Order: sequence, then C-alpha cells, then structure tokens
Amino acid sequence: MGAQQSKQPHVRFDEKRAHASAAAELHEAYYASSPASSSAQYLTETLECLGLDDEQVKARYAPLTSESLTKYSKGFWKEPKNQLALNAVVGHNPTDVMVNRRQAVLDESIFNVKIDPEGAATNQRSSGRCWLFAGTNVLRLAVIERYGLSDSFELSQSYLFFYDKLEKANWFLENMIDLATEDIDDRVVQYLLADPVGDGGQWDMFVNIVQKYGVVPKSAYPETYSSSNSGRLGWLVTVKLREYATQIRKAIGDGVSVSTVRVLKEQMLEEIYRILTICLGEPPSTFDWETTDKNGKFIGIRDLTPQKFLKDIVKYPVGETLSLINDPRNPYDALYTVSRLGNVVGGLPIRYVNTQADTLKKLAINVLKSGSPVWFGCDVGQFSNSPLGVMDTKIYDYGLAFDVRFGLTKKQRLLYGESLMTHAMVFTGVHLDESGNPIRWRVENSWGESSGDKGYWIMSDAWFSEFVYQVVLRKADVPKKLTDLLKTEPTVLPAYDPMGSLASPR
Repeated sequence: MGAQQSKQPHVRFDEKRAHASAAAELHEAYYASSPASSSAQYLTETLECLGLDDEQVKARYAPLTSESLTKYSKGFWKEPKNQLALNAVVGHNPTDVMVNRRQAVLDESIFNVKIDPEGAATNQRSSGRCWLFAGTNVLRLAVIERYGLSDSFELSQSYLFFYDKLEKANWFLENMIDLATEDIDDRVVQYLLADPVGDGGQWDMFVNIVQKYGVVPKSAYPETYSSSNSGRLGWLVTVKLREYATQIRKAIGDGVSVSTVRVLKEQMLEEIYRILTICLGEPPSTFDWETTDKNGKFIGIRDLTPQKFLKDIVKYPVGETLSLINDPRNPYDALYTVSRLGNVVGGLPIRYVNTQADTLKKLAINVLKSGSPVWFGCDVGQFSNSPLGVMDTKIYDYGLAFDVRFGLTKKQRLLYGESLMTHAMVFTGVHLDESGNPIRWRVENSWGESSGDKGYWIMSDAWFSEFVYQVVLRKADVPKKLTDLLKTEPTVLPAYDPMGSLASPR
C-alpha cells in the first residue's frame, strides 16, 4: 500500500516530516540499538509510510542545497554557546582552547613503579627515526648502569640509520626485481614506490640491523645535519631508487635475466652508499671508546668493533625478544606478518603475536617492576598534547567546544583509516592503584627535553587501550603459549596494512 502511494506523482514531499523520521531512524539505529529490525529495514518502512520513493529522497538529500545551508545556519546561531566557541577558537589552535584543565591536573608525573636508571631524554629532531631512538634507549640503560655513566650517554642512532637506509635500498630493489612483471599501477607496486626508503621501521627491523652491524657509542659516530634533518637525504635516495626501478622493469621486460639485473644492482647500491657517506659520514669499522663515569672516573677501551661493543659492552639479548600486538580486526592468539615489510634481505621476518590489550599491559607491568624498559608502538597524534607531554583520551573537550562525540572503536579506527602506528617510544614506569591496576604510564619520548617532565610523557591507561598497538618484551617474560606461536605459520597481512605503518610514515 505504501509502495503504491510512493509512485503517485501528486504526492507532496513533506521535508519536516521526512527529517523528523530520518532523525528517529538514526536514533533507532545508533543509540537505541533495537533488535527488532535493522536500520536499513527501519528506514525502508519509514519511507513507505511517508509515501516517498528513492528518487524523491535523492532529489532532496543527495545534493547540498540552499535550504540545507539555511537550516544549518539557523541551528548554529540558535545556540549561544556556538558563538562563544567561535570567538574562542577562530584565532587560535583549537586544541589550545580545548585543553581539559581538570584532566590535565589529574595527569601527574608521579609513579609508584619506575625503572632506575632511565637515561636523559633524547631528540630525533626533524627525522622519522623514533624506532631507532626507542631501540637504542632500551639498549643503553644496561651500559649506563654497568659503567656508572651519566644519564646523557647515548648509542649512535645515526650509525644504525646509515645501514638501515642502505639495507632498505637493497630491499626495495629486490622487491622491484620480484615485481617487475606486475602492472605499474598494481597497488603493492605503487605502495612500495611511494616511500622506498623512509626513516621509519619496526622492532624486528631494528633487530636485523643491530645483529648484522652491531652498535657504537654516539661519540664514535655523531649526528650530522642530514641525520637530524633527513628530508633532503631521503628525497635524493628516493629519486634514485625510483629511477633504478624503471631500469629494472625495462631490463626484465626486455628479456634480461634476473641474475644479470642483480649484478647491475651492485652499481646502483654503490651510488646509494656514496650518497649516504657524503651526508652521514662513513661508519667506523673499529674505534676506541673513551668516556668518564658520572663521578669523573676515566673509562677507556681500545680496539673495539661495533659487533664487539654490542657483545661485550651492551650485552642486550636483542635476538631473544618478541613483538606482541593488539589488533582487534584479527583473531587473537595467532601469528602475523606483513607482506614485503623488512629491511635486511635474508634477515629475520617481521612477526607479531596478536593478543588482548590487557595482556600487553599485564606483561609490561611485570617487566617494569623487574626494572627493565619496554619498547612500544602507538598512534601518538591522537589526543596528545606536546607542551604538557600528555596522551589522554580526555585531555581535549571536543564535546564542550564543538558539541561532537567520538564513537569509533579501536577496530573501526583501523578498518577505516582513522588510526595506525605512527611512533615508537619506551615505557619506563607505571602508576598502579591499590588493586594493582594501571592508572597512567611513564613514557620516554625522543622529542627532546622541552615537553613533559624533561622529555618524559604521561599516558593515561585509557589511551593505552585505544592507541597502543605493540609492545616488545624478552621471550623469557612472555607466557609459553604466546612464544610457541612463533613456531606457527603466520597470517600474511597486505603490504599496506596499518600494522606495518610504523615502517613507512607518510
């Protein structure tokens, strides 16, 4: 009956009635969550009762009309608070105006579990080397403690940066050889071409570089302009790699053997090595380590190699670690990897064990209580305030300023491109309530000492639940049922999956 009425051309379109019914439908679908019928069925039944067909609704609601703009404007000015918000926000960064002072006061830099030593906050400057800084910040603590060094001691991030760039160049060229017969518009090919040798990386990539090349103190290979400001170096290497990709595809398309192309690749990599050396300096193969402890006592060890420094001085079992992730899109208690993600050809594959967020927290707390730091990956840009050094889902009051609420779940944010891993840092403490539940976490960032508590940030536990995706622990600190998953065949996520995004920050 209703469907027949909707086909009659003389039926008048009642906009107010339709709008009210649509609003009721949205309330039913998104707030009431009625099990009686789906939102689509409810809307269909509503339109049938109104005598409206799809074309009538489309004609009115598909375009943005002047009537709609008038209605929006009236609705805006009807609420005096909107004018106050406009006056407050229009001349400022909205987040500066929206800081929730009450919540900011609660985010105290007080922790009842904190490792010692922590080390002074480091500074990656204008580069995407957070994962290398977080990794070396974990490794350096044993050296600081063993030799009684000052908190300012650092391992050279630039040393690992040099070899990571070189290895990534080789990794990219090998991928271009492997994908040479794929269409140039193939999604994976285009994804790899978009950022062939970015600054970012994953923990297993850190393990690969450290195990192959060792580490050196920062005094043996200090920062340069291009390590601290990597944009131009990255551009130069990227341009050359894309040029090499065209040569590889043409050669293989012309029938040149893969073996011959790999021989030609050596010349390409020699050019990349030259670029890196000019910008960063040539990494040392041997060096002497001379320093003083925090009491001024001289320490001198001669004829070291990077591998010897790793084995005899650092002594961190970097190869006996495990990445745990919280990815609610995919089944838990399972092993995952990301297609074509890596840096060292022939190195360890990138592997993650997926588990609940509460498991990540529980294990991280145990490690912090033992006095060790925890490397982790997160989406740092979400609800974070740099001047305060705070990551808290309640730090900004969007509801008060804009009268909006956010309803996406962690799973939905990943699925719809709203969140992904963007930054790596280190947990050095946690504040627990009387029942042992976490309230807030102490975070060592690598953005210098000007924010937070001399570069150390605060993370609310709610923020951990929503925006922390990965923690790295020693296998000895992880239950056997999870470490045993490393023996299983991993599910392969696509190259462009958000679980690989930390290695390719755009």
